[in-house]
Amino acid sequence: MLKIFLVISLMLSSLFAEVDGHLDIVKKGMTLPKVVVSIAPDSLEKNTLSKIKKALSDDFNVSGHFEVSNVSSITAYDSLPDILGLSNQGVNLYVNLSAKKETNGNYTLMTKLYDINSRALILEKNYTTSLEERFVFLAHKTAISINDHFKAPSIAWMDKFVVFSVYDGANKADIMIGDYTLTYKKRVVTGGLNIFPKWADKEQKTIYYTSYNYKKPTLVKLNIYNRSKEVIMDSDGMLACSDVNADGSKLLVTASPNGQPDIFLYNTKTKSKTQITKYSGIDVGGQFVENDSKIVFVSDRLGNPNIFAQSIGSNAVERMVFHSNNNSSVTSHGNNVIFSSRDANNELGKSFNLYLISTRSDSLKRLTSSGVNQFPKFSADGESVLFIKTEGTSSIGIIRLEHNKSFLFPLSGKRIQSIDW
Repeated sequence: MLKIFLVISLMLSSLFAEVDGHLDIVKKGMTLPKVVVSIAPDSLEKNTLSKIKKALSDDFNVSGHFEVSNVSSITAYDSLPDILGLSNQGVNLYVNLSAKKETNGNYTLMTKLYDINSRALILEKNYTTSLEERFVFLAHKTAISINDHFKAPSIAWMDKFVVFSVYDGANKADIMIGDYTLTYKKRVVTGGLNIFPKWADKEQKTIYYTSYNYKKPTLVKLNIYNRSKEVIMDSDGMLACSDVNADGSKLLVTASPNGQPDIFLYNTKTKSKTQITKYSGIDVGGQFVENDSKIVFVSDRLGNPNIFAQSIGSNAVERMVFHSNNNSSVTSHGNNVIFSSRDANNELGKSFNLYLISTRSDSLKRLTSSGVNQFPKFSADGESVLFIKTEGTSSIGIIRLEHNKSFLFPLSGKRIQSIDW
């Protein structure tokens, strides 16, 4: 049986865009298994299958656990691949794809995974969706299943929705859901100005977002499936839910009931809110750290936006970042914090880059190198970072922290306002 090495070589490069070489490579040394993705010639669904093949190849690359080979080898779905020919070209794994449409409209992707070294079929699975337009999730499920088969670090986040707001004209912004590559997209809130979406639960059934379609900016909770809606609160000025804790019982909300924005802790069970920051200037974008006992947030209390920390229930505030004089868009996972910082002019011009720090050390690592990189969000496992990159076009970026790789997925013709996953 082929053994997957959970390491990546510095020589490998991304298909999309590279992250700065400032991250430590945690897993070092061995080469990645080479995989070929092929479409069975006897399949009748070649149009959608070609899109699935590309999506699956991209998923393998994004995972950091496989190297996609450009070797061409075509095999009927119920036949064995050319084991000798593939082996001579250094191929380790062969994935053969086929598909069928059911009479009820369901679309089924059929997959077979061969270990070329052991000359055996080692995994066979089918995946079905009721909507063919959601084909990309069949590719994501296939990549996750193959990755799990070799007990590689999880890439389960690939099968999750991202939720994001896109500007659609003056005072107009819609909220959409999609897969992380933006291959699939669907509007869930439209009409007027709707911004700052945030998932309300792990099951991804409900979201929080800020609507400007009421008398005051209003924080709304929406079930995207049954369309039930609940008004959480309203406020003059700025209003946004910036973080939700693991069990959904606590929110961090930026609100401006007395003019300047402060950060409030909202209890979803008691429907009560408690003010955490009490500064006369601007405090925004709170994120839970250290098991919800503390928050990190953005404040202008030194004259420019910077990142600070404060224990919940305490008035003592600690400066977290001593880099640049314009730091914003903070996210956290455990003791790790990523923030967006405006850097000085360089050969690439003015830019906002992402930096990684820890609440328990003085380390500082740059994650991007050009353009405007904002609204970073950790994945649930802390292994990856989602962010918005603006450099001519507006794109979703994914950083695979342990693999020193970054990927960009552009949203053609639209500008992304904020994002969550």
